[in-house]
Amino acid sequence: MVFAPFKVFSTDITYIPLNYRFAYLSVVKDLASGEVVAWKLAMHMEMSLVLDTVEAMKNNPDIATASLKDAMIHSDQGVHYTNPQYIEKVKGLNMIQSMSRRGNCIDNAPIESFFGHLKDDVDYKQCKTFDELHSLIINYMQYYNNERRQWDLKKMTPVGYRNHLLATV
Repeated sequence: MVFAPFKVFSTDITYIPLNYRFAYLSVVKDLASGEVVAWKLAMHMEMSLVLDTVEAMKNNPDIATASLKDAMIHSDQGVHYTNPQYIEKVKGLNMIQSMSRRGNCIDNAPIESFFGHLKDDVDYKQCKTFDELHSLIINYMQYYNNERRQWDLKKMTPVGYRNHLLATV
């Protein structure tokens, strides 16, 4: 099943080991194109991590032309996504919130798959500082969206596939 771009999203948080601590990466991925449309890296897993990530969707120049109204954003039932602040943020963007059934990680497989690729592709273990890791993540997001071709996307990059889908509408 292929969705139209900017209509169905998946979001989650992963941890990345950094100097005997963890950094936390929150990501929103478009399920139609596989494109990462918003992300935030932080040293603390506070509510601002997911709130700022979702807010960043409004600042994405490609999404700005498309309306988030009635778009669906899917997550697991983690504490951040059941928090009233998050629920209000999603409602404020006129989006529809969707959550996996308890204990059913399959529902959130696309975002978990992305995190697996990121951790395989990025040499984050060499990072000594948060700034080094942040720079590495910036470069990876650019690479993933614009250079990393994928079989499931007709051997296109996520941005290329998004443009392909928009051209065929």
